[in-house]
Amino acid sequence: MSTIDRQRLLIDELSDRRLDALIVTHLPNVRYLSGFTGSAGVLVIGPSVRKPVFITDGRYTSQAREQVENAKIVISKGPALDAAAQALVMARVGNVGVEAEHMSASLRARVKKLLPAKIKLKDTSNLVERIRLIKDAGEIAAIERAVLLGAELFVVALKAIKPGAIETDVAAEMEYAARKRGAEGMSFETIVAAGPRSAFPHGVASAAAIPERGFVVLDFGVILGGYCSDMTRTVHVGKPSLEARRMYQAVLEAQLSGIDAVKSGATAGDVDFACRSTLRRAKYDRYFTHSTGHGVGLEIHELPRLARNQEDRLAAGMVITIEPGIYIEGEGGIRIEDMVVVTDQGCDALTPVSKELVVL
Repeated sequence: MSTIDRQRLLIDELSDRRLDALIVTHLPNVRYLSGFTGSAGVLVIGPSVRKPVFITDGRYTSQAREQVENAKIVISKGPALDAAAQALVMARVGNVGVEAEHMSASLRARVKKLLPAKIKLKDTSNLVERIRLIKDAGEIAAIERAVLLGAELFVVALKAIKPGAIETDVAAEMEYAARKRGAEGMSFETIVAAGPRSAFPHGVASAAAIPERGFVVLDFGVILGGYCSDMTRTVHVGKPSLEARRMYQAVLEAQLSGIDAVKSGATAGDVDFACRSTLRRAKYDRYFTHSTGHGVGLEIHELPRLARNQEDRLAAGMVITIEPGIYIEGEGGIRIEDMVVVTDQGCDALTPVSKELVVL
């Protein structure tokens, strides 16, 4: 989908909501609608704006001219929002939307003060994010490249994990390898959680040493071409007990049940229910303490959210994670996570790494 097509979808949505314009301040949304990848920029767009206006400062003059598509470029000497307000005045708009989740109360008040009383600010929620839900072929290809690069880091981690190794050292090896392979950065702070710490769902790598025996949860992802990847694998150091194997098998079966539930038309809650039901039969459901998954794209956490009673319907082209887990305080935890693309018939798995338990 071209930049112009994305802009048209948003303009149609704004028209339906009787909004003359939208001030886009969330940088992933600015990038999606204009192509700009810098760290400072605002886009003014809408049915009453003759041509979208992209505003940045002098640091990004060359970058804006090189990247921005189908928008008038304004290099502002003052705050970008001041220039955005001026563009709205020039466009003679009435109702103007702001991205409520991404604009602070103080900035909203500043914009309101800059505008004449006849221009009304209206809070909006996830207008651009809803358009971003469905990935086009180019986006899916970019995500797939990020997934494949991320998958290579699992092999790096396996070589680094051994009793006595420090969690942050394992994470450092993975992150260095990611950069060497061309990653722009990590999608989020790398999780390496060993032994009892594996029971922390978000146990980012610490100064703790990997014990002689126990689970190690590895949750990581990379950014490549602006798009994120996300995967989790759990390995075991030393010989696992029969109960540890039973726990791992329960999580694996829950994850596979969740993947089987994915298809266009299913609700996000349906997928979550499939995972929890499988864990319930194995009597581990009370240890699954977070949601089942989330969308991934320009951001690591996007719509939809896969959790209890979520009624959003999945549609072909969405890219989501499926990541059930078990976390038993003081003992350890397990999580298995893949990324999949929703299709009309089901889903296509993107994560190419085996899910059989690895014993080190």
